[in-house]
Amino acid sequence: MSKLEQPLDADQLMMLAERIEHLAADDAEWVNRLLQESLRARAHEGELLAAQDSGGPQGPGERGFDEQMVQVALDTAEWLKTLWEVGYMGAGNFRAQPRAAFPAIDLEDVRKSSLFARIRQGKHALPFPPPTRQGLPWHELLEGSAQAHTVSAEIVRDEDGLPMGAIIEGCSEWQVLEEDAERQECVVQHQGKGPKFRLLSVDADSAQLRRELPTLTRQIHLQGRGGFNSYTLEWPQEEGPTQFVALRAATWERAQSEAEHWLAITHPELYGQIRFVGSEN
Repeated sequence: MSKLEQPLDADQLMMLAERIEHLAADDAEWVNRLLQESLRARAHEGELLAAQDSGGPQGPGERGFDEQMVQVALDTAEWLKTLWEVGYMGAGNFRAQPRAAFPAIDLEDVRKSSLFARIRQGKHALPFPPPTRQGLPWHELLEGSAQAHTVSAEIVRDEDGLPMGAIIEGCSEWQVLEEDAERQECVVQHQGKGPKFRLLSVDADSAQLRRELPTLTRQIHLQGRGGFNSYTLEWPQEEGPTQFVALRAATWERAQSEAEHWLAITHPELYGQIRFVGSEN
């Protein structure tokens, strides 16, 4: 490396600053500005080197994920994992399980997915596939605030006219549990899991699908110790002693959510059919 290519040290830079004072006024102004800019560049270089040595901030091309980006990545992974397990192949495609290809997910899937919105809200994904509406997972039907939906529906019958199942919004996995032919209504459930719904015929082209209210009640016990609250679900069993399930929750709302999640895993046939009530010990 030649002498001109070697970086100036601090003493040499100070000597240059002193020599600027002896220049003509016009020259001294622009030379001083150039020197100050060089000093700022040298200081910035030192900060970058120090940051690299200490594992601190990196350059724009190497900057790590912030917490929000990490959470989005984790939520997306959970969403895609769930879609894979239920055999979803993307909007406009038939479900396929087992499969050999990855789902064809596009921007419209992201925008319309109630499952992705649910995961982004910090909620658990259902351990069983929800009904679909025109090929898209229909989580809102199971857990949304709306109790009734206008749908296209058809009852599939056998040779004797008895109901074998129902096709609702293009989903053929509905079971008919009860039927009242005179009132033109029946009680249905998707794959024998989740809430029960009453399907009422409106006209030849449409029907109303109404979620039935919970018919069973279970208690969640609140215990306060040392300023902290803990919640336990009491679950009577047909055989054996009553089961007490510890819920990972610090608030009543979270306790209800955890109880619903436990119910979906252990008793999916009762999910959405139980009302939880609080009890203080």
